[in-house]
Amino acid sequence: MSSGTIPPFSTQHWRDTKRYLWLVAIAMPALLFIAIGMYSLTSWTAWFWIGPIFILGIVPIIDLISGRDVRNPPTDLIAQLEADRYYRILTYAYLPLQYTGFAASLFVIANWDLSIITKVGFAISIGMIGGIGINTAHELGHKKEKYERWLSKIALAQSFYGHFFIEHNRGHHVRVATPEDPASSRMGENFYRFWPRTVFGSLKSSWALESNRIARRKKHPFRIGNDNINAWLMSVVLWAVMLLWLGIGILPYLIIQMLIAITLLEAVNYLEHYGMLRQKVKSGDRERYERVDPSHSWNSDNIATNVLLYHLQRHSDHHSQPTRRYQALLSYHESPVLPTGYAGMILLALFPPAWSRVMDPRVLSHFQGDITRANLQPSRQEKILAKYASETKSREKFAEEDTTSLTQSWQSAQCPGCNYTYRVEHGDRREGFTPGTPFSHIPDAWNCPDCGVYQKSDFVQFKQEKTR
Repeated sequence: MSSGTIPPFSTQHWRDTKRYLWLVAIAMPALLFIAIGMYSLTSWTAWFWIGPIFILGIVPIIDLISGRDVRNPPTDLIAQLEADRYYRILTYAYLPLQYTGFAASLFVIANWDLSIITKVGFAISIGMIGGIGINTAHELGHKKEKYERWLSKIALAQSFYGHFFIEHNRGHHVRVATPEDPASSRMGENFYRFWPRTVFGSLKSSWALESNRIARRKKHPFRIGNDNINAWLMSVVLWAVMLLWLGIGILPYLIIQMLIAITLLEAVNYLEHYGMLRQKVKSGDRERYERVDPSHSWNSDNIATNVLLYHLQRHSDHHSQPTRRYQALLSYHESPVLPTGYAGMILLALFPPAWSRVMDPRVLSHFQGDITRANLQPSRQEKILAKYASETKSREKFAEEDTTSLTQSWQSAQCPGCNYTYRVEHGDRREGFTPGTPFSHIPDAWNCPDCGVYQKSDFVQFKQEKTR
């Protein structure tokens, strides 16, 4: 990454001005208790709609008022900032608050004398807190520590979306900004078309990814060690406990909150990579997609939504450094920028004509007027090309890439992103590679099991091996 994107702050005087603002994110489940308490005081049922009112109504306004924060920590402080346990404790704290609010709110729906429409409104609010819980799971699921990955699955149990842990890390991060990625939206594809494609496509992809991993170990996928299955079992147990405790009448509201949480997540996915496309380059005698860089994700530095979503809006750096903790993510000038924060953009995505008017010209501008370089919705490709024909330039020829590394003799290979190291003598039993498996025998489509971003062709020879 270009260091020119990082402002020249003094290490001696720099401090994280958002250090205590991050408490806002873990306080989000308190909205459910506020709704219960204020209804008890006022009898106003509107309080049960607090989730959409706050997240889609108030937060976008705060984003506009508070403005943007483009400051980055000095590069020599990033390691120290990531090591500060205060920040990771905040993400851990979200889970007990999430599930306390979840249980209390469902109890209210099951036992209080409320109208069906009010119960639906409260279920929507529960789902929106669950959606932010998915974002917490996203932060935890990228980390190398096993316990954090298990906490990620626990956070996903409420929404019954445990396979997100697999698909996002090992699918989306590898295929991002390509037509093959179900979580990368295409220019001309509205949110209502995108939703079923990404929901069912991600489910299919996650099962294939995990089945292939287990197949390399000569085992069948229907086992507790399948990370999809053990994540789904957490949801089954959680929902079963709720149904046994509160009765079958709670089931419709469990489903509603699940659908809302999933929809909130996929709305975020929709806007993060809209129209972005990694170009294909020549790699030896074959073609591959260029490596991910800051130009392949839409960013936003609006403060309110960034605090609410653990810096998720600094999405370019997240894709470049997926294991980097949220407090240390950087803002890059090279990245395309959304007109406002995620909360406002989610609201805009619900109205496709308005979304197209705002975002399509930005996609065109990002590709310097060459719309053929964008990721286009196949069913609308001809119309889009015709609309922008006068502004479109010819597509550049494939670039060349030097991939002549002789991996046959490598005894160890390292991921350039997270430094995961594959050692031939040890293999990787979890990935299905027995000790002694040459690196050259690993499938070309295999990607790093730690960060999930870099493929086999991206790996480099381990530095210590080079110096022997």
